[in-house]
Amino acid sequence: MDFRNGRESNNVEDRRGQGGRGLRGGGKIGIGTIVLALVAMYFGIDPSVVLNTAMTDPAPVESTQQRPEAENAQARFVSMVLADTEDTWRVIFQQGGTTYREPKLVLYTGATRSACGVGQAEMGPFYCPADTKVYLDLAFFDELHHRFGAPGDFAQAYVIAHEIGHHVQNLLGISDKVQQARGRVSEREANLLSVRLELQADCLAGIWAHHANRSRSVLEAGDIEEGLAAATAVGDDHIQKRTQGYAVPDSFTHGSAEQRRRWFAIGLQQGQFKACDTFSASRL
Repeated sequence: MDFRNGRESNNVEDRRGQGGRGLRGGGKIGIGTIVLALVAMYFGIDPSVVLNTAMTDPAPVESTQQRPEAENAQARFVSMVLADTEDTWRVIFQQGGTTYREPKLVLYTGATRSACGVGQAEMGPFYCPADTKVYLDLAFFDELHHRFGAPGDFAQAYVIAHEIGHHVQNLLGISDKVQQARGRVSEREANLLSVRLELQADCLAGIWAHHANRSRSVLEAGDIEEGLAAATAVGDDHIQKRTQGYAVPDSFTHGSAEQRRRWFAIGLQQGQFKACDTFSASRL
């Protein structure tokens, strides 16, 4: 990606190296932790990762002001991607007659507090609607590369843009409606609603890339392939087959690799919010 003419966001909250002691109040599982466990389920993570680790303090992380230059460069890249999403969604919301409220993005190491409970690096990046913040441990990008087989800067940008897509859904009231609807249906139907929500966030990530490239020419050769590869790599079927050897479609909460790739591509190609109506789509 080409951000040579881009800016860095003022909405990055850097908590790296602050450590994790004292986050859990005596090892009891609180409401916040339970909420975060539910968030984890949305992201295809076993909620027991959150609930089990909530009983023990995370290992302390030594604070240091001297970080490897590669990590600092990665943090600057995250800040520039965030800034670009701000510029893109601000214009889109203005065109729709509303105001875009920018989220914060929290960089942390290992574990950190959020309004949804204690965030764990094992969960991967997540968006907390209660405080309108995206939480990211930069170590996830190494995992994206080596575990998921999705290297590249645009693969990383896709991850950030997907979480910002959840923020857009939150601002528009879509997330609340889905949450309410999930409480009135069976587990299978609730999972399908979650899939539709996640696929829409993928599509919104594609909308960002569409407009960012049209306005600022940020995409370079191979970037689109990186983004599509990342969307494919985090499909529920790929993750389940890797972790348990087989896939259970009724348990999907994010969508299959083909679905995630397809909806990201739809947003990227069409760049219009109406194209991302996964809730009315007959084919996911």
